[in-house]
Amino acid sequence: MEEITIRKATLTDIELLQKIGRQTFSETFSVSNSEENMKKYLEEGFSLEKLTTELTDQNAEFYFAELAGEVIGYLKLNSGQSQTELQDDKALEIERIYVLKDFHGKKVGQILYEKGVQIAKERNASFVWLGVWEGNQRAINFYKKNGFVAFDKHIFKLGDDEQTDIMMKLQLQG
Repeated sequence: MEEITIRKATLTDIELLQKIGRQTFSETFSVSNSEENMKKYLEEGFSLEKLTTELTDQNAEFYFAELAGEVIGYLKLNSGQSQTELQDDKALEIERIYVLKDFHGKKVGQILYEKGVQIAKERNASFVWLGVWEGNQRAINFYKKNGFVAFDKHIFKLGDDEQTDIMMKLQLQG
């Protein structure tokens, strides 16, 4: 397998981001949610308007995992006031790590995760945190394997369905 490369996404990548975002979210969650709720979330959560706002937010960053010039996964990081919950200046949130289904089990998620932790360490973050749907055992196991521990829960709305996310954190420094 060729080498997977990581690069920061920019506003010129917005259509690529929309495509990979919708595809990976759909592959991950469509089996567990109604078609109506998925359609609504994919339209709103990955609209060009919303992605433009996120890509131009100085406290949010997207990174693509690429293989042979094709985007096969992505990472979204939030800091400061752009964090979805804690908004702790000493923290970095991993809001999303998504990988195309065809590349599951090929260490793409691990490479994206390691990029996120590297950035957190470069910024002297005390900890990295994230929310993961309680029904996504694969992701929960991945984060536990990487040293994350559950510390709280919060509600994530997908259309009209309220779902519980487990909030997990990885302590980096005291």
